Amino acid sequence: MTRFSLRSRLLALTAGLLLTGLAVFGTVVVDQLEKYQYERIDNQLRSFSTIMSAVTANRPPIPGAQDRPDLLDPALDLLGAPYLVFLGADGRVVNGVVSSRLSSLTLPHHDVLRTVPTDGTTVNLRAADGSGRWRAVARPAADGSGTVVAATPLTEADATLSRFRTASLVSGGLLLILLTVAGWFALGRGLRPLRRIEHTAAAIAGGDITQRVPGIASPKTEIGRLAASLNSMLVQLEQAFLGRAASEARMRWFVSDVSHELRTPLFVIKGSTELYRMGGLTGPDAVAEAMHAIDREATRLSALTEDLLLLARLDELPDAQLDRAPMDLRTLATDARHDLRALDPTRPVTLTGPGGEERPGPAPVHADEARLRQVVTNLVGNAATHTPAGTPVRIGVGTMDGRAVLEVADDGPGLTADQATRVFDRFYRADRSRSREGGANSGLGLAIAQSLAHAHGGEIELTTAVGKGAVFRISLPRLSG
Repeated sequence: MTRFSLRSRLLALTAGLLLTGLAVFGTVVVDQLEKYQYERIDNQLRSFSTIMSAVTANRPPIPGAQDRPDLLDPALDLLGAPYLVFLGADGRVVNGVVSSRLSSLTLPHHDVLRTVPTDGTTVNLRAADGSGRWRAVARPAADGSGTVVAATPLTEADATLSRFRTASLVSGGLLLILLTVAGWFALGRGLRPLRRIEHTAAAIAGGDITQRVPGIASPKTEIGRLAASLNSMLVQLEQAFLGRAASEARMRWFVSDVSHELRTPLFVIKGSTELYRMGGLTGPDAVAEAMHAIDREATRLSALTEDLLLLARLDELPDAQLDRAPMDLRTLATDARHDLRALDPTRPVTLTGPGGEERPGPAPVHADEARLRQVVTNLVGNAATHTPAGTPVRIGVGTMDGRAVLEVADDGPGLTADQATRVFDRFYRADRSRSREGGANSGLGLAIAQSLAHAHGGEIELTTAVGKGAVFRISLPRLSG
């Protein structure tokens, strides 16, 4: 059955139920009609036999009636008993009246008439020639001289029931055919939304994950709720696919950058050792310069390795990397101002509250001071590196919207919207330069800063625009009490 379509299976089920319903209905109606026919005949026979049982058995009920069929036949038809028999006490037929329209061969045999109970119970009898059935009832004569038997053929009743059965079968068959055809088209129309869902699923399977199931039905219907659920699932699938694609792209970029970051110092170390092994380093000064280069690149490799390990540990178990204790961000802000002035004495550095308020405010947090100091150092170093010498820098600290805030704002060239969205990516540098002039770092500082902020349950936000400087704001849960 599973090889047939849903439409065919539903139609077969519906047609089967309809056929069963028609069969049950027809059976019940025929049964009720048969009962009605029998009750009508039985009532007529009982009434007629009761009346005729008072008639003396040794004479006809209507003297000379058998000689006048033109009067007898309508009377018997009216009374509903075209055959009346008087049986003597010994069971022999004493007298009787029969409609002239009935053949003697079609009458019940006299021996059969003797078996009819005399308590008024109606019974079915067979004709003598077996051509049909009779309905009969018997009553004892009032004078005790015999029995009165009234009978009527069931030919007309059986013919009526037969015609009704035939009509029921024909009309039921036609109705079944018409409703089956109508059901085929109705089911096709009703299943149209499922076909649209099928086409949408096929398009998605073909690679178009932007497809959605259209509004094919009211949200209150089963199809409508199914479409809504599928659309919700498709949105999640699309986001998952896009997220996976973005993750794979970031991973490829990350691997490429790591490879480059490792290759450069390794190339310097390898080249210096090869020169020494081949005797290319002549004199103490050349050897000292080569050793200095090896030491510098080894330090870079060590720092890069430590940064990568820290990021990996923060990704896996961020809270385990922290040694929390109560502290105030104002300590870090004050130290950051001193550090920035030491890096560039010509640079104006001001200490304010969040958003440039006049005075800094308290910012108590429960955090790892050493890790937060690393975050602030990265932000201050970023401001010193990417803004011209002498560019003013503002360090703000305090409470904003119930959270402890520390921000580093500069009046430098700022960043574009695309740069701002990627500035926290690992190994990202706004100019994408591969040089290391001026001691440029590997591009992990802001990524580490963001991971450390997340580990503390906080965020780092960047507000920037081209020509309007940049504001890096650390927001952490404020320590209450």
